[in-house]
Order: sequence, then C-alpha cells, then structure tokens
Amino acid sequence: MILKNQILDRENNKPIVWDAFYSTNAIKKPLVIFCHGYKGFKDWGAWDLVAKTFSDHDLFFIKFNFSHNGGTVENPIDFPDLEAFAENNYTKELNDLKDILDLVCSESFKYKINIDVNNITLIGHSRGGGISILKASEDQRITKLITWASVSDFNSRFGSSEEVLKWKKEGVTYVLNGRTKQQMPHYYQFFEDFKANQKRLNIKHAAESINIPYLIIHAKGDTSVKYTEAESLHSWSNQSKVFEIEDSNHVFDATHPWECEKLPENLKLVVEKSIRFINNTY
Repeated sequence: MILKNQILDRENNKPIVWDAFYSTNAIKKPLVIFCHGYKGFKDWGAWDLVAKTFSDHDLFFIKFNFSHNGGTVENPIDFPDLEAFAENNYTKELNDLKDILDLVCSESFKYKINIDVNNITLIGHSRGGGISILKASEDQRITKLITWASVSDFNSRFGSSEEVLKWKKEGVTYVLNGRTKQQMPHYYQFFEDFKANQKRLNIKHAAESINIPYLIIHAKGDTSVKYTEAESLHSWSNQSKVFEIEDSNHVFDATHPWECEKLPENLKLVVEKSIRFINNTY
C-alpha cells in the first residue's frame, strides 16, 4: 500500500505533507519515520524506492516534508514557496517531527492497526540526521535511531562572525541551489532562534545522552558532510555502531530525478544495513 501526499493540518501552523508505504497484512509492523535533509524533500531522488524497499520487509515507512522546507501542499516537490523556506529554523523542524510522531501514535490514527507503536525508528539524512538525534534524545517513544550522512553540529554552519554580522545587518542571506538555480533565502530569525535554543540544539550533548541503539552510516567520500562528523557522533555515543561506505557520496550515488527501477548499489547497501539493524539482525 502506498499513500502519497497525505495532509496533516495543524492549528496556527503550516500543514505537513506525508507519505506512508506498508504491506497490508495482519502483522503489526515496526514504524520507521524518515527525515529529509537541507534543501531536501520527501520525493527527492530515490526516496520512494527506498520507502518501498522498507515496506517490502514488513516495516511501516513514513516520510514527510518539513513544513517550511519550501514545498507546498499543491506542489510538495522542489521549492515553490521560498518565503516559507526563509522562515524555517531548527525548532520548527523539531516541532514538525513531534507532530508526526503524535499523529502516528494517536488512537485516532487511521492505520494504527498496522503499526507497533512500541517499536519506532527514526532515520535522518544529513541535516535531518541532526534533527533526528535531537528528537531521539528528548522523546522516549523512539526506540532506535539511524542517521545517514548526518551533520554533527549546527553552530559551525552559520559561517564566520563577519558573515553573521552581515546577515544581521541585511536581515537575509541567500544560498544557491545548484540544481534548481534558485537563490534560497534565510531570514536572520534562523540564527536568532538557534541562539535562543542553543542548549536544546546541541547535537553533541544529545548524542551523549541517547540510550537507545544507534546506527551511523556515512560515506568516506562525502564532500558535503565530512566522514569526520560520523566519527565525532560515534565517539560521543556509547550506544552507537558505525558503518562506512567506501567510494560513495552524500546521497549514496542517488540523483534527482531517479528514473531507474533499482536503487544504486551503495544506497541499496545503506537500506539493507538499516533494515537489519531495525530487525536486530545487524
């Protein structure tokens, strides 16, 4: 069963668009929630194929767009709403993830008969990995954590003090999306929100406090998030295992769009290792 572009409406907040992939048998399935990364979205590249592979192994797989990732309900692919993108920040993403967890764990969730709510794995890619680490440290409903090419720190990504001062003065900074060629804005509120919530948003402290099984997967050749960040995460967590991928990149050789019917070999390996970890056969 594939459910695409479901809508979670929220009072006083932007809606969240989500997908679910699962098999319609009588088994209560472990729940897997996937968090995309920076300049990412739930339909990027091979993520649908990834989701189907998890569902083929009797896992209930949910992926979603963060509410301010730049997509819309009408067009959840790419970034038609740059104003929303400009208003995004880390605490909004943590709140989005909480609302997804609340949805799927609620008694009123339409598909609750298919889910084992006592077996919930978070998977986060890149920046979504950092968000997943933070959420796993503060939400006891999460029973396993997996990060793919995860960041280990948010603070260092804001640039130099001179760049931050320029950002404050101008109120906005722009990042080029190399694929879409959009100049993607960040309002200064992003930095202000981080500083106001710096303790909560400390990935190192979160990783140190995690007491659930944690699998770190990272490519040695990742040029977007260096492999040393995986080493840092592993050194901070006494619950972690690390699996390195040789000769691959930040997205494990996938691209957008992905028009092949099979996963690239390295991403296939990432998925296989993750499924084995969830099923305790790693």
